[in-house]
Amino acid sequence: MLLATQTGDRIESSAKKSYVYKTYLKDDDITIKTTDKNVVILTGSVADWSHRSLAEQTVAGLPGVLRVDNKLEVKGDKIEENSDAWLKMKVKTMLLFYSNVSSINTEVEVKDGIVTLRGEAESEAQKELTTEYIKDLEGVQSVTNNLTVKNGKKSTAEKISDKIDDASITAQVKIALLFHRSTSATAITVVTKNGIVTVSGLAKNDAEKALVGKLVHNIKGVKSLKNEIKID
Repeated sequence: MLLATQTGDRIESSAKKSYVYKTYLKDDDITIKTTDKNVVILTGSVADWSHRSLAEQTVAGLPGVLRVDNKLEVKGDKIEENSDAWLKMKVKTMLLFYSNVSSINTEVEVKDGIVTLRGEAESEAQKELTTEYIKDLEGVQSVTNNLTVKNGKKSTAEKISDKIDDASITAQVKIALLFHRSTSATAITVVTKNGIVTVSGLAKNDAEKALVGKLVHNIKGVKSLKNEIKID
């Protein structure tokens, strides 16, 4: 019983110290309880569906966790899946994950699946990358990128700590792959160790395998990628 309690305390402590919980989920009300069979039960409430998934995926990636029973509720009015509001949530979530674009300086509007971006980018490259990360999201019909480039001015990309825990990296990678239409149905396993991400499983073709690498490479905390995906 004592060992189970110690394991539960360690899992809860690790979750609350993770980058995902301290950054994305800091304002959410999440209770973490571990059973004697190492099943983690999440209760409480979160801001939106993406937070619910991030909480689950982060805890699932912690050592010793056998399974996660996610009972978190989403605050506010229910957003219909695949609606414009749902798609906007996915776009804003994706922009948070990448170190080479700016979620702070990017405004997102969605109408009938058409995503319009406004705000500022530090360079043409950053502006183009913002479109690249969004255009393949499930539900996006097209992207109108109206970002203006702040030539010669200080970078607008968010500053992050040098160290992001492996569970948080894995969670971000899994959500990113889930959101994209070309990778959402792909059977991919994600393992992160010391910032090095290994993806394995099956893809339909070389293009899909390459897209996985492209999506994962610049996610916050990823130091390098081992793409071990095989073509089905």
